[in-house]
Amino acid sequence: MELTGKLLIAMPGIGDPRFENSVVFLCSHGPAGAMGLVINKPAAGVVLNTLFDQLNIECRRGPGRSQVYFGGPVETQRGFVLHSDEYISTVNSLPVKPGFSMTATLDVLEEIAEGCGPQQYLVMLGYAGWGPGQLEAEIAQNGWLTAESDPEMIFDAPVDDKWEAALNSIGVAPLNLSMDAGHA
Repeated sequence: MELTGKLLIAMPGIGDPRFENSVVFLCSHGPAGAMGLVINKPAAGVVLNTLFDQLNIECRRGPGRSQVYFGGPVETQRGFVLHSDEYISTVNSLPVKPGFSMTATLDVLEEIAEGCGPQQYLVMLGYAGWGPGQLEAEIAQNGWLTAESDPEMIFDAPVDDKWEAALNSIGVAPLNLSMDAGHA
């Protein structure tokens, strides 16, 4: 099962309130584990101007009022930018799949503040991580559904609509979901 570049959609009753109704974009998945970014949980009261101020970055043309997201519970003081793949950091960008890259270096924020960063992006604090086999076990226990990623839904859909939009992309209505797993 290769899940890099796919979405994880939290099932009701996932058991961790930090992931309730979450949609996670998986930046990497392999034998060593998985790393992803929650794309639909705003960080309370944090906008880009807040980060720019804390990092002493002058916002000249960038969208300083843009929302910053809770990317996950690991390293919540560290920033990550999920973005369109036409932008490549001069320091280091991780190409995830066609249409998507991830950058975790300061230069991407500096270029966003200058107005010359990626065309589409989400800025996150923290990430979601799983050890070897952990994510596969959570999927088998009915904790997550998987779906293809779509740039329009990830970058353009209203934050409150992303969970339902991700479910709809795989033909699942939220009202039809159950907290109970079934095994034959």
